[in-house]
Amino acid sequence: MDAGQDAHFQLMKRLLVIIPLSMILILSTLCVILGVGLYDARRQLKELREETVPAMAQDQPAEEGEQSGALYTASGVNESERSVSDAEDAADKEGDGGRKVYLTFDDGPSSNTGEILDILAAYDVKATFFVVGKPEEKYQPLYKRIVEEGHTLAMHSYSHKYNEIYQSRESYIEDLTKLQEFLYETTGVWCRYCRFPGGSSNTVSRVDMHELIAYLEEQDMTYYDWNVSSGDASASYISPEAVVRNSTARLAEFSEAIILLHDASDKDSTVQALPKLIEKIQAMEDTKIVPITDETEPIHHISND
Repeated sequence: MDAGQDAHFQLMKRLLVIIPLSMILILSTLCVILGVGLYDARRQLKELREETVPAMAQDQPAEEGEQSGALYTASGVNESERSVSDAEDAADKEGDGGRKVYLTFDDGPSSNTGEILDILAAYDVKATFFVVGKPEEKYQPLYKRIVEEGHTLAMHSYSHKYNEIYQSRESYIEDLTKLQEFLYETTGVWCRYCRFPGGSSNTVSRVDMHELIAYLEEQDMTYYDWNVSSGDASASYISPEAVVRNSTARLAEFSEAIILLHDASDKDSTVQALPKLIEKIQAMEDTKIVPITDETEPIHHISND
């Protein structure tokens, strides 16, 4: 092999090494750029979700056990507060000591209930728990503790399975009655307050909600929706800071604010947010946190009128 052929051969060998390495380097660089772009896009999406203050939220069922990764969608209800004039609103504040805020927890008891109760006790705050039916032995002390510590025990549903509860008027009554009797046997409290799964404005019920509302009125039971959503019903992660922000952003608009929160095993952010939420509410002028009682004016998304 002469010198010219040898030089050409050496050049070819170098190219065979350089070209694949260059391709690998280019592809690696592109992967890094795409990875950074994807991470940034996810971060921005998360921030947008957290900064959004939901108008309302409709909780969807967990087929078995506690809430876990359930999907929640907006109910579409934008105006659920009581309709009062400025004069009436001012009179309300003068007569009862100012704005009332109700912390209401749906779906418990859960593995988080004990910590929620500990925090409420530390701040000497009473709340309202719209519970479901959990006959397991580990939950019995939690039902009793809610009552013993002065909180309001209220009904959500026994099974929390929308496809069963809202199949008919009879199925709803059967489920609610089962929960009412279960709670009486467990705590000695005959509950008369309730919250429809998904709220009275839910869009999954196969029976006209006015029929169910009429039944509650016949039984001297009162249902409560909400006019402030914490946003913790979302299936995606929400930070404790966002829970606080969502829960307090609109409080100044109401003389009575019922905040929707959730007591479930996957709602750690709600538990982490609770101390700061309580502190922020208590720092508001002429504002107090109270439990639902017979004196509480119900918030209704829809009425039986």
